Amino acid sequence: MATLNIRNVSKRFGETHVLKGIDLDLDDGEFLVLVGPSGCGKSTLLNLIAGLETVSDGDVLIGNSVVNDVHPKDRNIAMVFQSYALYPTMTVRKNITFGMEIRRTPKAEQEEALARVAKLLQIDHLLDRKPGQLSGGQRQRVAMGRALVRDPDIFLFDEPLSNLDAKLRVEMRTEIKKLHQRLGRTIVYVTHDQIEAMTLASRIALMNEGVIQQFADPQTIYENPSNMFVAGFIGSPPMNFVPATVVGDGPQPALSIREHGKGDGEVRLPVSRPPEAWKDWHGRAVVLGIRPENIAPYDESAVGSGNAFGIVERTIEVVEPTGADTMLLFSLGDKPTISRVRPQDAAAAGESVRFMIDMNTACLFDPETSQRL
Repeated sequence: MATLNIRNVSKRFGETHVLKGIDLDLDDGEFLVLVGPSGCGKSTLLNLIAGLETVSDGDVLIGNSVVNDVHPKDRNIAMVFQSYALYPTMTVRKNITFGMEIRRTPKAEQEEALARVAKLLQIDHLLDRKPGQLSGGQRQRVAMGRALVRDPDIFLFDEPLSNLDAKLRVEMRTEIKKLHQRLGRTIVYVTHDQIEAMTLASRIALMNEGVIQQFADPQTIYENPSNMFVAGFIGSPPMNFVPATVVGDGPQPALSIREHGKGDGEVRLPVSRPPEAWKDWHGRAVVLGIRPENIAPYDESAVGSGNAFGIVERTIEVVEPTGADTMLLFSLGDKPTISRVRPQDAAAAGESVRFMIDMNTACLFDPETSQRL
């Protein structure tokens, strides 16, 4: 097992600056997920760790040793690819042991490693089949088995579930999490799927345009996003963003939300946890961020408990049932806004619903920099 440290790493392809000063410190046995939109640099960073690309600036350390100039085969890492990369003419047994044969591992050790990994991944009954006779999930298990027999310090996964259907992705996600719990090895996992990131990671590095936007555990990223990009990327549906102005006299500020069109007016919402420098923001524009599950149908008992709620009445424009939850879409501050409610609390399109907004969970952002206040 090993720690992983990325120190001010940059990567350029000609004039294109793909990674810009990446810093990460990963403890032994952690599960790091690199997540972000396509083209953000996450796969490039994984390739730098693997040694498949060279670092332009900075250092990659595995187990406290700089490996910038160490050949991939000597880094004691194992990589699982999106495409499985199995040999179609070889059996499962041969696919898993082929690398050990090349390294001239004794036959007895090969058989021992094969038996251990096949049992761990529950593919013992597939050893004499060829990849063409396997399902997508079985092929992915074989690809993982080939990595596991190496007994590496670090596992690298490059979007390993993207070729699978939705049901199989959920199953394989569980298998990978169980695998990490059993082995306790350091894993770096690349995905563009924020659900995979939230469910698998001990810590997430959320990337955009070659920069890490936030590096923290999943719950921190969800509840305390560092900027609007993070808040909008993590969460399904994403966080609602509503333009507002800081107002209010005395020690308790409030937000004023202006609305235009029919019935021009203003909505005022309390600020339960004002930023330390909120006085500097008096009269200035901010962006209110609120998660859909924190906008609920009015409940007098909850409002009366002393919590900070803003009350608004809105006409439902669209209803989207999803099974366990129903999404109610309406307009707030002239912006499309979503409330996630239980199916029994849903309303029909065109109905007027009184909502309470839990301002204890609200985030405020600077509209110019997108950073959280």
